[in-house]
Amino acid sequence: MRYDVTTERLGLMALFDIQGDRAAVAKWVGDALPPLPERPNTRSSGGGADVFFIGPNHWIARAPIEREEALNARLNPTDCPADISIVRVSDTLTFFRATGPEAAEIMAIACPLDLHASVFGAEAVTHTEVFGLKALVLRCDGGFEFAVEQSFGDMVEDYLARALA
Repeated sequence: MRYDVTTERLGLMALFDIQGDRAAVAKWVGDALPPLPERPNTRSSGGGADVFFIGPNHWIARAPIEREEALNARLNPTDCPADISIVRVSDTLTFFRATGPEAAEIMAIACPLDLHASVFGAEAVTHTEVFGLKALVLRCDGGFEFAVEQSFGDMVEDYLARALA
């Protein structure tokens, strides 16, 4: 069965792993990023960047790779206070996008999580599995994005091609 879905392996993105007390992180980050999301497993967006709330006192910031050096200079990971941690992790994840009228069907093959819009809304983001690999999954316009550890990128690209065949 052919699916009406387009999949794409996205290019490298600027990623920062951020941990610490919410107030301390918000003070240090300031307006370099969108405001920290209030609810776990959600994201905030603005100014071409996203912040994913992925765990207690744990966020991932994502922006286009062209902004990596500027964000690194603003977030200043090497000089941040001892009660927070900011680590540039841009080379650790590979993002994919699945869009189209049947994107949910492809994600149902790949992921055990219920991604129906009534449960996994527009601002949802969470860790789960995709093709048995730990993955970060989120909604995007017309479908879903997900990220896996970079070394599995070629394998996941092959799995997606097979699921679409």
